[in-house]
Amino acid sequence: MANNGKPTSFFNGVPLIDLSKPDSKNLIVKACEEFGFFKVINHSVPTEFITKLESEAIKFFSSPLSEKQKAGPPDPFGYGNKQIGRNGDFGWIEHILVSTNSEFNYQKFASILGVNPENIRAAVNDYVSAVKKMACEILEMLAEGLKIHPRNVFSKLLMDEKSDSVFRLNHYPPCPEIQQFSDNNLIGFGEHTDPQIISVLRSNNTSGLQILLKNGHWLSVPPDENSFFVNVGDSLQVMTNGKFKSVKHRVLANSMKSRLSMIYFGGPPLSEKIAPLASLMEGEDSLYKEFTWFEYKKSAYKTRLADNRLILFEKIAAS
Repeated sequence: MANNGKPTSFFNGVPLIDLSKPDSKNLIVKACEEFGFFKVINHSVPTEFITKLESEAIKFFSSPLSEKQKAGPPDPFGYGNKQIGRNGDFGWIEHILVSTNSEFNYQKFASILGVNPENIRAAVNDYVSAVKKMACEILEMLAEGLKIHPRNVFSKLLMDEKSDSVFRLNHYPPCPEIQQFSDNNLIGFGEHTDPQIISVLRSNNTSGLQILLKNGHWLSVPPDENSFFVNVGDSLQVMTNGKFKSVKHRVLANSMKSRLSMIYFGGPPLSEKIAPLASLMEGEDSLYKEFTWFEYKKSAYKTRLADNRLILFEKIAAS
């Protein structure tokens, strides 16, 4: 143990999970309770899937804006620039959002010079299938760590062919003018939690990601292009009756280097009922009203990024 009473596996304030170690499941549970966030090493995602997708993304984002806009506006899938969601949130960012089912038509990319839609589709599919497999492995380790049976109680929602999961490529261009801002902070992507069950993030070697600690301080997460960062989503917070916390996070723009991140958001089928698992309740009262993922998603779309979306679904304690 380190002398501050925290296990030494907590690196730079960010819990570090080695997926190849047998005791990882307990460390993952602890990380989800304390931070709602952790870093994963020794994962099974092939490096070539990561580099192939990154090079396709760079080709796309390096195209002139007028070309990229042919793949937009996002409806919700497609290319978007500066605008985040429908409710007035903006950031120093451009992105592509695709459905991991077959709902996105990659032909939107066909008219963009030097960009091959089939290459992007293949790169996204290879990457997403490997990351989804890792996400399911992590969710099964969580179930084991919580001693819940069956161990696929969370992972089956991502494996379901109707799983409503999405994949997002974010590009934060460098912003040399940042020095003009009084606090040197330009928001790339404003503070928010992720509404799904679990998010798996990989970025290039440019800093910018920050998570909000329980004490109200923002912690800058050192970038690591070979590892993955995992967030607890709102839906997992509800399923664990608040035992796990969905983490608030944001991205600051960088003055010198562009940042590229890839995020898999693992969601349940639209008709899936989201509620605390009976096996975790042990005589506790449920903190949340039961809702379907469709209802929650619809409600979340109407909010601003920083809003606490779960508040509408909390049960009010009898006074």
